[in-house]
Amino acid sequence: MSERYLAVVDLGAESGRVHLARYDGQRLTLEEVHRFANGPVVLQHHLYWNVLALWQEVISGLRKASRLAGRLDSIGVDTWGVDYALLDDRGLLLGLPIHYRDRRTEGLMDEVFRRIPREEIYAQTGIQFMPINTLYQLLAHQREQPRLLENATHLLLMPDLFHYWLSGERLCEYTNASTTQCWSVPHGSWARDLLTRLGLPTHFLPAVVAPGTPLGTVQGELAEELGEDVLVIAPATHDTAAAVAGIPMPANPRDRAYISSGTWSLVGLELPQPQIAQGSVSNFTNEGGVFGTVRFLRNVMGLWLLQECRRSWQEEGQAFTYEQLLTLAEGAPAWAALFDPDHPLFLPPGDMPARIRQQLSAHSQPVPAAGDIPALVRAILDSLILRYRQVLELAVSITGNTLQAIHVVGGGAQNRWLNQGLADATGLAVIAGPIEATAQGNALLQLVGLGELHTLAEVRTLAACSTVTQTFLPNPERRAAWDEAYARFTALFPLASPLP
Repeated sequence: MSERYLAVVDLGAESGRVHLARYDGQRLTLEEVHRFANGPVVLQHHLYWNVLALWQEVISGLRKASRLAGRLDSIGVDTWGVDYALLDDRGLLLGLPIHYRDRRTEGLMDEVFRRIPREEIYAQTGIQFMPINTLYQLLAHQREQPRLLENATHLLLMPDLFHYWLSGERLCEYTNASTTQCWSVPHGSWARDLLTRLGLPTHFLPAVVAPGTPLGTVQGELAEELGEDVLVIAPATHDTAAAVAGIPMPANPRDRAYISSGTWSLVGLELPQPQIAQGSVSNFTNEGGVFGTVRFLRNVMGLWLLQECRRSWQEEGQAFTYEQLLTLAEGAPAWAALFDPDHPLFLPPGDMPARIRQQLSAHSQPVPAAGDIPALVRAILDSLILRYRQVLELAVSITGNTLQAIHVVGGGAQNRWLNQGLADATGLAVIAGPIEATAQGNALLQLVGLGELHTLAEVRTLAACSTVTQTFLPNPERRAAWDEAYARFTALFPLASPLP
């Protein structure tokens, strides 16, 4: 067979990448051809995504990939979830998409629960209750700009917007639709009745397609540059769904867990069926995966905590690489100060070091001095590891799975200190890699759309032979100390009931 050339557009909350993927029939390789920053824009007290700048960067990356390969067979885009754009009847943007960390949704969950019991919402959607969910964003939009929702003819989630600009097709891909809390798990369709009861319009909800669906060929001026026969394929467009698809683990892996570790940490299991009744007690999410699988997981605040601290310190004139911060943390006392990494206070941008010290003080934990960066980084890492263990133990208690290993993928797979700590804390092998799991999963689902792959087993087999991983084995001598810290952490921050 002739070699396949795929352009993989992976937009994360901190940066975007365009990779050129090559498939020779046996192995899949990725080459990063373009990387760019992705930061929010503050305007009139709101936080926006700069989608026009992102589009320009995406086009630059596609041009580079096409020149390098000589031709492209397909293009696919994945992004974060929950955020959306509104279009008019001509397909034009009705304003810039608002960032999920914007404060407009504060307090809206409680307002919704006064109108519809949270148990009923969860029974329909199976999604973890978080203020960033599309459901609450739409309610905030309705409150602030009611006529805008009425006049919109299409709502597109972020990857769908880019696919529309590429192909002209206004469709939504399933894995991302499932993250919105506007999707009915029992009915396998938009939860129109739920939205109507909350006074939200539903006329703008698009048709939904499965991951790996060809949307059409590149349109407009781009067709002249890239080629009129280049397919636009919706991969698993939610970045976590793509990352899980790209993990080199078996299909139906009852003995494996995963952590997609980046700005957020998505901690969970891949299941054949949703766990609605059991998951509601502990606020787990049942998001759509590839080939009918379910991503049973919880969102953990993740390395956003460290990213924001690093940004704050840089503004104060102290610039650190992530590797330097990890080295500093190794010299700080272990488990000295613990905090809840998922506290709502940490969701928006701001002075993260001050917020963490505030939370440590509120729970009678030792508070590092403002200049004690090693102690603060150590508190972040220790607290994240303990939350990961807590989520995994709860997932196992709900599902009955017996774990042997944890796959850590994404940028956090490079964090050797975090990976070894996770192995020591859980007593499980930690398999780190691939770092670019999301891009790999995106490419694998494009190959499904091209007819090269047909089953989850084939996808995972190709992922395994195309991936280099590093295994971290637990050190039994450190388990007792981790267990003691874990007992303190769970007493302070239980997960038995849904988080606020």
